[in-house]
Amino acid sequence: MLELNSVGKVLMIFGAVLFVLGGLFLLGGKIPWVGRLPGDIYVQKKNFIFFFPIATSILLSLALSVILLLLRRR
Repeated sequence: MLELNSVGKVLMIFGAVLFVLGGLFLLGGKIPWVGRLPGDIYVQKKNFIFFFPIATSILLSLALSVILLLLRRR
């Protein structure tokens, strides 16, 4: 059985992550390069739009990996 102390820590971390993600969504439209990096795929046809931010996804993945690596080392 899990101790309530560890469950509380997990819930606080989950809440902090949701808080940061919410802030990123609020500020996402104000950062001009997000979703417009070289390597992001954007195709617009008459009745069809396809957008796949490959370069932005790779950049965010690298940043999150570095942050989690630094947090794990403590």
